Amino acid sequence: MTSHAPLVASISHQMVALQTLQLLQQEWGWGDGPGAPGNPREPDHVSAAPVLRSGPLRARPGSGSEEGTARVRNGGAATPLGSPEMEMAPDTEGDAEFLPFPRIREPCSLARMAMRSALARVVDSTSELVSVEQTLLGPLQQERAFPIHLKDSVEFRNICSHLALQIEGQQFDRDLNAAHQCLKTIVKKLIQSLANLPSDSHMVACASLRQILQNLPDV
Repeated sequence: MTSHAPLVASISHQMVALQTLQLLQQEWGWGDGPGAPGNPREPDHVSAAPVLRSGPLRARPGSGSEEGTARVRNGGAATPLGSPEMEMAPDTEGDAEFLPFPRIREPCSLARMAMRSALARVVDSTSELVSVEQTLLGPLQQERAFPIHLKDSVEFRNICSHLALQIEGQQFDRDLNAAHQCLKTIVKKLIQSLANLPSDSHMVACASLRQILQNLPDV
């Protein structure tokens, strides 16, 4: 019996990447929950007014600031009170409370739709790859060793981690494209590794991997 530690490590890195991408989808409301594309319960464009409360001037509880700043979801930066992200609403006593606006989703343009589709394709393909590796390649690796390029899975994980730190824009698009290409490289190299081990089991695994490639067209 051969060691399948490299395959296990590779799957582990891909699982981290998958979880990172899924969290990114949830962050943007692009997952499978109520904010998923096409769900009538929550449209793409949501405009919410700030919460108004009476009382002394203060930041939202739990913001970790007592000097007149509130932390908002913008790369972890502290946003000063009175900035465009904050709203002051005086009450009848003249006091006010500053609360951050919730994230406002922009109208779904063609560019956003394409980006959402590309991200979903990478997420689905990563999930399928992990499944194939666990159910098909794992048993095969125990029977007979074949090359596993662990470095590619590490790179894929790192790219996804960097992608999750970006906001929409050119760098986000570049990272998403890099993740797409790296995932394709992982699948292609696995197919090449299995090509020299002809058997019915390996043919089934290769067919499953080729199906993943079909879902990852060049962008």
